[in-house]
Amino acid sequence: MNNHLHIVCLDIPFPADYGGVVDLFYKIKALHQLGVKIHLHCFTKNRKPQDELNKYCETVNYYLRKKNSSSFSFSVPLIVNSRVNDELISNLQKDNHPVLLEGIHCTYYLKTGQLNNRKIIVRLHNAEFAYYKQLAKHEGNLFKKLYYLHESRLLKKYEKAITAKATFLAVSKHDVDLYQQEFKATGIHYLPVFLPYTLAVGKEGKGCFCLYHGNLGINENEEAAIWLLQNVFSKLSLPFVIAGKNPSQKLQRLAHNHQHTCLVANPTDKEMQDMIGKAHVHVLPSLNNTGIKLKLLNAMFNGRHCLVNKAGVQGSGLESFCHIAEDEATFRQQIEELYKQPFTGQEAQQRQGLLQTIYNNEVNARQLMTFLQ
Repeated sequence: MNNHLHIVCLDIPFPADYGGVVDLFYKIKALHQLGVKIHLHCFTKNRKPQDELNKYCETVNYYLRKKNSSSFSFSVPLIVNSRVNDELISNLQKDNHPVLLEGIHCTYYLKTGQLNNRKIIVRLHNAEFAYYKQLAKHEGNLFKKLYYLHESRLLKKYEKAITAKATFLAVSKHDVDLYQQEFKATGIHYLPVFLPYTLAVGKEGKGCFCLYHGNLGINENEEAAIWLLQNVFSKLSLPFVIAGKNPSQKLQRLAHNHQHTCLVANPTDKEMQDMIGKAHVHVLPSLNNTGIKLKLLNAMFNGRHCLVNKAGVQGSGLESFCHIAEDEATFRQQIEELYKQPFTGQEAQQRQGLLQTIYNNEVNARQLMTFLQ
């Protein structure tokens, strides 16, 4: 490998302040610590260049994403077409170093064949075609629903076309299975997500409320929060907090319909971590089963009891560390039972074992390097 590696990122990976860039940034740090000389290429729309990245990379290049209006296509998915950039391919073709493409978003030049005869890895953050189909299912705006369905159809065709062109590394075992079933993929493997946590710090004893957190501007997260308010906590008297970015007026209104429920809009990272540490039950149902739920990992390693549905934990390796419910009655029953149960040091220790095995950044970085040989 000669220790040089190009990494093409779908966004600027620092600060690692949302789920889409956490894996990117902590992977870069882990590879740097192993002596890999990283040549980083970042697409951006709203985020600014970051000097912090120069600590871990030999070179850092930034490319402006094209506007959605000029990227819409009937043949190439928007998330891909908006990241077509002549300067990027010119920079990649100056040498023959291996290339790590972060997300389907960054694979245009893999599809066109302009990266032939190179060692290429695609980091699969989601089965994107399935993710967009789920977004469409939960979207109330007709225009957005049609866009998500259009993008899902394009992505399925696109993802199938590139499956045999590189090695794919998925963040969940479920996505590995899905690619094998849908596309007959043979070059896809599971590589756990890279995380900022080295210690499981959930405090023993009891917290003082139940918590749902996430990016509330994403429709499926809003839908999950509304479902919890209307079907679960409307019939419980336990304190329930919803916290996250960009909540709608509708969600804010519903969250304040009861005295025991509330919403914290756009908390700082410090405020969010403080709430995660103080909560007693993390209630995190998911409406899709692709990718990995970083909010669940955050709750697991920094909080107490975690209650999820099967879709929220499938293929993550976390099934035996979470409590699982599927319908509103079971969610209510589990919440009432868990709220009475102190969180134990033994449970925290079991979670620490996960960080030393499945979610060990150094081990996983070394594993990634074996695919680059």
